[in-house]
Amino acid sequence: MLWYFRSVGLRRIIEFILLTVFAVFFAGPLLNLAVLAFSGQWTYPDALPHQWSLKWWSFVLQKEDIAQSISLSFLIAAIVTGLSIVLCIPAAYAFARIRFPFKRFFLFSFLLTHAFPKMGLYVSIAVLFYRLGLMNTLLGVVLIHMINVLMFMTWIPTAAFRNVHAAQEESARDVGASPLRVFRSVTLPMAMPGIAVASVFTFLNSLDEAQGTFLVGIPDYKTMPIVMYSIISDFPSSAGAVFSIILTAPTLILLLAAQRLVSADVLASGFQVK
Repeated sequence: MLWYFRSVGLRRIIEFILLTVFAVFFAGPLLNLAVLAFSGQWTYPDALPHQWSLKWWSFVLQKEDIAQSISLSFLIAAIVTGLSIVLCIPAAYAFARIRFPFKRFFLFSFLLTHAFPKMGLYVSIAVLFYRLGLMNTLLGVVLIHMINVLMFMTWIPTAAFRNVHAAQEESARDVGASPLRVFRSVTLPMAMPGIAVASVFTFLNSLDEAQGTFLVGIPDYKTMPIVMYSIISDFPSSAGAVFSIILTAPTLILLLAAQRLVSADVLASGFQVK
C-alpha cells in the first residue's frame, strides 16, 4: 500500500514538472513580448525594464502603413472566410451525405496544398496569376489565401455534418418538413459549432498568411505579417513586440472561443477519411 501511494505521488510530481515546463515554454515568449511592448528602457541582464512606457504603441499605431496593413489584413481575412463558407459548406455537406465516385480522392485532394512546401506552390500559382492579370490585385490575394484554407473549410464541416444523425433528419421529414427546411432547422444548427471552428481557423490562417501575399500582392497589398518583417529588421525590438501582440491577440481570443464551441474528438474526426 505504501508503495502504491509513493508511485502515485511520484507520478503527480512528474506531471506537475512537465506541466510547468510546458507552461514556461508556451507562455514564456508571450510574457516576454508583453513586457517588451510596454518597456521604455530595458537593458540586459535586468529582469524587468527600468521604465514602463506606451511610446512604442503610439509609434506603431501612428505609422500610416501599419494602420493600413492592420485594416487590410482583417478585411482580406473576412472576405476569405465569407467566400470559403459559401463555396465549401455545400461541398462539405455533399462529402458527408452523398455517395459519389472518387469521393475519398476528392476529399483527400484538399490536403495537397499542405502536403508540399508552400513557396513552390505559391510560385507556380504566381506564374499563372501573372498570365491572368491577377498579380498585385485584391482578387489575386484573396484567391491565394483561399487556396491555403480549403482544407479547414472542407474537412472540419464534413465531420460536423457526419455527426448529425440521419435519424434526426428523417424525423423532421416524417412530420412534413421539406429537405430545405430540414437542412435549415435541423442539420445546419447542429453542425454550426464545427462550421464556426472551421471559420475561426480560416480567418486566423488568412490573417497570418505572408508568403502568398508577398508573391501576389506586393507592392500595393501589404498585410500585417509582411509589414511586421520590415518592422523587426528596421526598428527596435520593442516596436516589433507591439506589432506581434497586435497580430497574436486575435489568434488567442478566437482559439479560446473555438475551444468552447467543439470538443477535441469532434475536431479530430474531421481529419478522418471515411
